[in-house]
Amino acid sequence: MADTANLAAKMDIDEAEIDEGLYSRQLYKMAASNVLIVGLNGLGAEIAKNVCLAGVKSVTLYDPEPVTLQDLNGHQYLLREEDIGKPRAAATLPRLSELNAYVPVRNLGGRSGQEISVEMVRPFQVVILCGASYEKQLEINDWTHANGVHFISAEVRGLFGSVFNDFGPKFTCVDTTGEQALTGMIVSVDKDKEGLVTCLDETRHGLEDGDFVTFTEVQGMEELNGCKPRKVSVKGPYTFTIGDTSGFGDYTRGGIFHQVKMPKIIEFASKSLRESLKSPEFFITDFAKFDRPATLHAGFQALSQFRKQNQRLPRARNPEDAAALVSLAKNIDTDADEKVLTELAYQATGDLSPIVAVIGGFVAQEALKACSAKFHPMVQHMYFDSLESLPSTLPTEDDCKPIGSRYDGQIAVFGKKFQERIAGHRQFLVGAGAIGCEMLKNWSMMGLATGPDGKIHVTDLDTIEKSNLNRQFLFRPKDLGKFKSEVAAAAVSEMNPALEGHILCKQEPVGQSTENVFDDDFFDALDGVTNALDNVAARQYMDQRCILYQKPLLESGTMGTKGNVQVVIPHLTESYSSSQDPPRNRHSRWARQEFDAMFVKPIESVNQYLSEPNYLENSLKYSGQQRELVEQIVSYLVSNRPLTFEECIVWARLQFEEKFNNAIRQLLHSLPKDHLTSTGQPFWSGPKRAPDPLAFNSSDPAHLAFIIAAANLHAYNYGLRGETDPNAFKKVADSIIVPEFTPKSGVKIQINENDTVERATSDSDDLNDLVKKLPPPSSLAGFRLTPVEFEKDDDTNHHIDFITAASNLRALNYKIPVADRHTTKQIAGKIIPAIATTTALVVGLVCLELYKIIDGNRKLEEYKNGFVNLALPFFGFSEPIAASKNKFGNTEWTLWDRIEFNNDPTLKEFIQWFRSTHSLDVTMVSQGVSMLWSSFTDRKKSAERLPMKFSKLVEHVSKRPIPPHTKHLLVEVMLMDEEGEDVEVPFILVRI
Repeated sequence: MADTANLAAKMDIDEAEIDEGLYSRQLYKMAASNVLIVGLNGLGAEIAKNVCLAGVKSVTLYDPEPVTLQDLNGHQYLLREEDIGKPRAAATLPRLSELNAYVPVRNLGGRSGQEISVEMVRPFQVVILCGASYEKQLEINDWTHANGVHFISAEVRGLFGSVFNDFGPKFTCVDTTGEQALTGMIVSVDKDKEGLVTCLDETRHGLEDGDFVTFTEVQGMEELNGCKPRKVSVKGPYTFTIGDTSGFGDYTRGGIFHQVKMPKIIEFASKSLRESLKSPEFFITDFAKFDRPATLHAGFQALSQFRKQNQRLPRARNPEDAAALVSLAKNIDTDADEKVLTELAYQATGDLSPIVAVIGGFVAQEALKACSAKFHPMVQHMYFDSLESLPSTLPTEDDCKPIGSRYDGQIAVFGKKFQERIAGHRQFLVGAGAIGCEMLKNWSMMGLATGPDGKIHVTDLDTIEKSNLNRQFLFRPKDLGKFKSEVAAAAVSEMNPALEGHILCKQEPVGQSTENVFDDDFFDALDGVTNALDNVAARQYMDQRCILYQKPLLESGTMGTKGNVQVVIPHLTESYSSSQDPPRNRHSRWARQEFDAMFVKPIESVNQYLSEPNYLENSLKYSGQQRELVEQIVSYLVSNRPLTFEECIVWARLQFEEKFNNAIRQLLHSLPKDHLTSTGQPFWSGPKRAPDPLAFNSSDPAHLAFIIAAANLHAYNYGLRGETDPNAFKKVADSIIVPEFTPKSGVKIQINENDTVERATSDSDDLNDLVKKLPPPSSLAGFRLTPVEFEKDDDTNHHIDFITAASNLRALNYKIPVADRHTTKQIAGKIIPAIATTTALVVGLVCLELYKIIDGNRKLEEYKNGFVNLALPFFGFSEPIAASKNKFGNTEWTLWDRIEFNNDPTLKEFIQWFRSTHSLDVTMVSQGVSMLWSSFTDRKKSAERLPMKFSKLVEHVSKRPIPPHTKHLLVEVMLMDEEGEDVEVPFILVRI
């Protein structure tokens, strides 16, 4: 056997050489922890995968037992059929090592039948036992507890899971929550023994007793600026005390408090496993099952006893074995729930990929806490179950007997008949990133869609980047540049060859532009949709499609250690879009808007001018910004149209001057820093910071970054070749003579969002002179500009570079801390960052809900929405919110209902139906952006349109043919009842 005493030391790696690109979304790296994982069944492999992706110092495996077919049944996805007969750890190691080149993986060796010993675990800082007997757990934990080694044990049995933590009597945690430190503006500090701090009325401070804060930008009481952290005592939502300030200067104005995270010592009450089995502390995973942990605490001990006595686990759905286990458990706890114990016995031979994912993700995060001292460890026993996932018709003992297939571990819980339903399922996976990879892995282990009629459709337009590799575990360095959907599908088909030919890959994004691909026939052939998306707009679009086609939707997301799962079931639950997404950082939002205003919208206006007859006439007629629109087209098409890349640099330099210097100088001219409000108070106070203009400096990286990104994007608009050499930009930018800015008087500034701003007006002659500068579209036949389509994941296209630079320059104007590129990328793309542990756990929860969807015919209370925060840790489950009910007349409806018209009715038939059926008057009819008819439409147009079939009417008004794939039209109406009140009805579908 290898010399285990020196093993950990041999596995060091040069941290200075670690490629930071690989960790672009990772929250932290474990610098000096050697982790031992004992037992490489499905659970052990899942834990090892997550720990490797996180980036600990080293991982060592111990499992000398030979690989059997049962291991493939047991969701050990790092093994293949050719590995049967090899030692488990040795067979697992090569594929595990591929996951992260910076984490050495080693096999501890051993021979078949040789159990782990105290001598073997000595060199390691964290020891994880998977599926070990209680006798072995006690033996190892007695030593680890006495010697300050962190210990975790875990096992899964069917729909049940168990975890135990022992991080020693005292565990120092450097950050218990993982939340960003709080900060807020203050308006006063009392000069006395208490030191009462008052915050702005509209912003709660969010602090708790015992938190620590320091301060910046305080005027008067300047001793607080950069002071040592002071302990907080909360007095109210806007007030807290910081102790004696009586010796300080008098507070005058301003100031920001900053929370300081302080290390916390967590008392584990000195409980080893031996002590904790007698007097356990339970971590509750589901407050609706508050009594369940005590029952399972006895049940898992009884299961270990049963296995020792019988040299096997209880047989699936066998009443005799179940009765024996119940008896053993009752000897430990007479109050244990017999029904739950019976199910534990029935499912003891079961091994389910979703439960492995939930427990494996949780345990891996606990191991990372032990390594990093970051986040609060679980105290101290965790028991989890998902009995709600059992089919509504329970299987028989005969139905659960093993059949020699790789799904025997699942058949032991659900039965052969249900396994056939899993194999025949048809699912659409939208996205093949972090969540998508985990989803496909779980589905392959479940045997989803492996039957003759089963199908998995997966689409993702992205290709694989280096930063994907440490969290999207199906991808390897050799896959860089390839399409995610194709690589992911191939990887899981290798895990389970039965999926060959059952996964159909696409690279189209979901959206209106691809409704010819994802059309009626496509959705009709689905049983459900699973979102694995990282932006809100695409999620909302898929939510709308699932409502339209009445398909179940499984929605999930992660943000660091937080994760959520939402189940959307037709005619039962509310939809994803029923909830509101939280707001984002405002400077990045401003920069994202500037991106559109500079590289998208003007380009589209130019192209419309060149391609649409009477575009200017119609735009000037209906737009309230006539002069701005014409000036924009003149600028982009005539006066500032670049012919060389150098001219793009000049344009970018002038844009810098306008946005970060001139605009600020104009603002300060209109509202000087000493400006007073109508009540005599300083205007620039509280949340309103007075900005300062930026003087361009080509040696300032932030300034030059804006020029480089803006010039390249402007060049892209015109089809010019870009440049990235900073010296070329410096040379041109420094040679430009920038016109002197003179502030204008009488300019009204918009102070609040609700304020109106008078727009510059001009007489028609002035506007006509501008229009005359435009070349006729016929003189530029075939000429078009190229708008920039925002894409967050291409690190070479300058999109995120521009938004980072623009938002940071704006922040510098206001003396606000700048954001790094990765933070900006998250905000601008509305990305929800992923780490492997949370992703694995959340996907496991999604798949537990998928079992219920496959079963069908469920009640609302049997589904579960979930929220987890692995940093705390916290689990919260709730019944999905029912779809809200509305009513018009005597008709009750929800978002899942619709009014359907078949056979392409005429507009007249459509209007008459509402009058005759519901006594409602139609006052307006629209489809998309086209208003088809209204009560104030003139008689001639009405007479022309009323007899028209809907399809002809839409084509007539929009002046565009309906695409051949379109089989229905979504129509919006305004309706009034007989009392003249507006009436809301379900959405309207006209089949053509």
